[in-house]
Amino acid sequence: MRFRKTPKKTFDAEHFTPAIRQSICTGERVAGFVNRETGGFSEVMLIRTEKDLDAFRAQYGIDGAIKTIY
Repeated sequence: MRFRKTPKKTFDAEHFTPAIRQSICTGERVAGFVNRETGGFSEVMLIRTEKDLDAFRAQYGIDGAIKTIY
């Protein structure tokens, strides 16, 4: 079985900051980007496990800590 490599996606680091929005009540986590100018959050993917978070980091080439928004 052959697997295709998924191409790395990019984001505009000048205008967007990677973040995780987490619900206080349910604990649901969603990874996405915060617009620095408007403060709006764009959802990209649901984070269920640390493996999903690692996939998000690898997909967009994010190193270091990602801030959490409650």
